[in-house]
Amino acid sequence: MALSQSRASKAASDAELIARAQRGDEEAFAALFEVHKRRVYSLCLRMTGDTAEAEDLAQEAFLQLFRKIATFRGESAFSTWLHRLVVNVVLMHLRKKGLQQVSLDEPDASQDEPVKREYGDDDKRLLHSIDRITLSRAIEGLPPGYRAVLVLHDVEGYEHNEIAQILSCSVGNSKSQLHKARLKLRELLRSQRLPASIRGT
Repeated sequence: MALSQSRASKAASDAELIARAQRGDEEAFAALFEVHKRRVYSLCLRMTGDTAEAEDLAQEAFLQLFRKIATFRGESAFSTWLHRLVVNVVLMHLRKKGLQQVSLDEPDASQDEPVKREYGDDDKRLLHSIDRITLSRAIEGLPPGYRAVLVLHDVEGYEHNEIAQILSCSVGNSKSQLHKARLKLRELLRSQRLPASIRGT
């Protein structure tokens, strides 16, 4: 009971801060920044793998938030809306860098393995058998579209319907992209863990 009251109180205070920030209240915006800065930076870091880039992109995301907060209508949770804005900032940056892209809307016929596994299963064999540094490097090697879905689902804990809102794609595409991202990640991890002589390099 106390927990639900606490959540309701937090939601009310968030709504009040958002409403004040939309009216141009700089203190309210600063308070929103304090509440969300750590998660925004963390999301940027996981998607780029670079601390300097993550800091720059987090700042850019909050500049975008300052400019666009008046357009927030409450049709989704504020955190979902903010994460959509952050992901768009990061993906735009990665596109400018010319990194390999994967469309969230196009079917990917390049996979040798057909998509036949259960989408909702956590890939525990993969995540528990490798160290954090190796995993981080492998995630950095994913195309941005795959990386975005994997980070949002497996790291940030978003459901597919929320990811679909954040990335402006269908729930089916989110599930499909996550599956393909996990297959690609497993492939990258195998190549990183094999000795160079075995890889033929």
